[in-house]
Amino acid sequence: MKSSLLILVLVLGLASPAAAQIYSWRDADGKLVLSDRPRDDKGAMNTYAVLGAATVRATKPLVPSARSAKYEASISEHSRRMGVSADLVRAVIQVESAFNPTAVSTKGAMGLMQLMPATAQELGVTNPFEPDQNIRGGVAYLKRLLERYDHKVELALAAYNAGMGTVEKYGDVPPFKETQSYVKKITGATPAAPPNAIYKWMELVNGRPITRYSNKPPASGAYELVTRR
Repeated sequence: MKSSLLILVLVLGLASPAAAQIYSWRDADGKLVLSDRPRDDKGAMNTYAVLGAATVRATKPLVPSARSAKYEASISEHSRRMGVSADLVRAVIQVESAFNPTAVSTKGAMGLMQLMPATAQELGVTNPFEPDQNIRGGVAYLKRLLERYDHKVELALAAYNAGMGTVEKYGDVPPFKETQSYVKKITGATPAAPPNAIYKWMELVNGRPITRYSNKPPASGAYELVTRR
């Protein structure tokens, strides 16, 4: 894994700052080959366009904690179905309730994603203390906010915390210490998804581990993010 990533770093470092094509394939020994040139024998390979400057950065995804593990199936399912980052959902739950499904705030917000009674009712959540229902409702609400604010995560999170009316009143993250701290905590715990990212993960195909690369993350499971600044 380390040697493959090192090869990728070296290849990308030699690529043009304007644009580059990265090619990958398996050699006769089954080893992963990454190059800025296609293979000479014209065999099967994958190719990925990489734009941007020559600097390469590798990061690891937000790793689920022991406390969050029991809710991973619900987080993954509803995040995938709604098209919301599972890492973002985990970070929201951590800050909202520290993964306590019976949490109740002084304002009456309930459960893992701290749904207000009116919001829960609107989203069809009949029992906000039932984890799967709460996550489903919370992800749906987060999705609504992301779409409303053109997928500007900071504004969506500010609205989740302080309300849409407050965000629209100020046209930005409100100048409230609580809300600004809330947004920073979540965005600080959530891996950024740069526009020129390459995602790398492993899949089992016929019982054999296969390395996959794409400009989109997998629907579920762990992955590495290899991107150019």
